[in-house]
Amino acid sequence: MDSRLEAVRDTVLARNPGEKEFHQAVIEVFESLGPVHDRHPEFLEGAVLERLCEPERQIIFRVPWTDDAGRVHVNRGFRVEFNSALGPYKGGLRFHPSVYLGIVKFLGFEQIFKNALTGMPIGGGKGGSDFDPRGRSDAEIMRFCQSFMTELYRHIGEYTDVPAGDIGVGGREIGYLFGQYKRITNRYESGVLTGKGISWGGSLVRPEATGYGTVIFAQEMLKTRGQSFDGQRVVVSGSGNVAIHAIAKAQSLGATVVACSDSAGYIVDEAGIDVALLSQVKEVERGRLTDYAARRPGSNHVAGGSVWDVTGTVALPCATQNELDGDAAAKLVSNGLIAVAEGANMPSTRSAVSVFQEAGILFGPGKAANAGGVATSALEMQQNASRDSWSFEYTEQRLTEIMVGIHDRCAATADEYGAPGNYVVGANIGGFVKVADAMLAQGLI
Repeated sequence: MDSRLEAVRDTVLARNPGEKEFHQAVIEVFESLGPVHDRHPEFLEGAVLERLCEPERQIIFRVPWTDDAGRVHVNRGFRVEFNSALGPYKGGLRFHPSVYLGIVKFLGFEQIFKNALTGMPIGGGKGGSDFDPRGRSDAEIMRFCQSFMTELYRHIGEYTDVPAGDIGVGGREIGYLFGQYKRITNRYESGVLTGKGISWGGSLVRPEATGYGTVIFAQEMLKTRGQSFDGQRVVVSGSGNVAIHAIAKAQSLGATVVACSDSAGYIVDEAGIDVALLSQVKEVERGRLTDYAARRPGSNHVAGGSVWDVTGTVALPCATQNELDGDAAAKLVSNGLIAVAEGANMPSTRSAVSVFQEAGILFGPGKAANAGGVATSALEMQQNASRDSWSFEYTEQRLTEIMVGIHDRCAATADEYGAPGNYVVGANIGGFVKVADAMLAQGLI
């Protein structure tokens, strides 16, 4: 790391004790930025990094709700509005027991750069709760979402902060949240949330966007070496929305996706994952991969273990942060890996990224590779603002153009700063410079 940035890093870490995921995200970005400050000393003089690492606003609130038996529960809600230099805060809500302030801040910090790379006028933010929706009835989830929005509504708006979904927050939850927002404010403000249902302001391609975008980015990386997804053997982690649509897109491009996972283990399906069956089991029935294996002849469920033990030429980590460590990365490389694109946020540890880069593996970091979701959310905002609705084909075309643009921007920036082929450097510098320029232009805010 550039010595000029070390003091800033040390201050950030000391100021945010115990927030290891946030620390990891900050360090990873700082390690790329030395050459930027050689060219732009005004960023140091204007304390851009110090300001960038301090959220503009951090909101923590109580979320009381009752279960179906009438018992009262209390969860904690968060919204971190990190940076609005480029537009209203934009980023998802995550409902998962692991959520705490450090997770939300790491996600919000990453979102600043991701949103900048899309070229869309959106800032960075993130939120969520330590509520666990697993095993809860629709009525319980509705009551929780209504309580959550009863506090959140006063902090959001189409020109202020526009949440979307993340882990644990899909179309059902967005519907309950939007309904409560409308009930409290007496406004049908479509642009206040994205990921809405198609019949009430949502965008076609939004459910598919993150998974599709990850594969599009990976395809562009492969093209730089004269390759494509055709004939690749692909391993995917996760089996939720992002993973399912990444599997579908990769197979539409000629790949065979042979494995995916959930919290109880993974499946191997040498014939290629049956996307329709996987979607039925995971999204409709809210079941487990054991159910898939029971109904799919020739597939095999492995309890526990790591999906990264499965041999593949392309890896798409689409589950959660820090799921792929250095040992798993080394095994993937020894098994013939050629490319990794992150569908989740920071799923590879720093040691894993080092292994990939030292081995010359194509590596697309999440802030670039999985930006398709937020990009299509911004397209949803455009449609809401114009009271318009676009076709699936047109929206997918826009998504593809944005993802190709992100890839090319990262590649060109890496070249410009003396790190050809390093998409981590390209993404970090490309996003940072865009936000830093806007911050300086807007004065000391």
